[in-house]
Amino acid sequence: MVTGGVQQPSATARASAARTHVVGLPGEPRPAGLPGDLHALARAVAVATSEPRWRETVLLRLRPVGQGFAEHVRATEGPAGLYRELLTHSPRLDHGIRLLTREHAPIVAAVLAMQRLAERSEASPDELRRRAGHLLRTLARHRRRGANLLWQAYQTDLGGET
Repeated sequence: MVTGGVQQPSATARASAARTHVVGLPGEPRPAGLPGDLHALARAVAVATSEPRWRETVLLRLRPVGQGFAEHVRATEGPAGLYRELLTHSPRLDHGIRLLTREHAPIVAAVLAMQRLAERSEASPDELRRRAGHLLRTLARHRRRGANLLWQAYQTDLGGET
């Protein structure tokens, strides 16, 4: 329950939320940024492995995921990052922020491991799909936790923290 004025997210948080949709395949809108890259990767992995250039398409769709996640880490962990801002306004979120920060390195490692696997022509498509599924679920969980943290910071006003 909101008990007072609701704090608004910074320009950084609003700018990342403002990018809503870009066009993927003809006639198929998809979310912009990392959410769109995750959607494109999921679609690429779901295609039949007998399709020509399946592995190359998966690799092509995986690279922006790695780049988008690296940008996410820079935007959240940097000295002027979102997490520092959240801690300034809502110190009670320290534990949640530390948990999210600790997830960054294993996610980066999982993206790199999947990329290395996809680059090996002898690697099993089933193994590549399994790892892609794990990566997509991990990233979805991380994004959900981050969204919950933002909600706690900006939609709940407990008072007395600033």
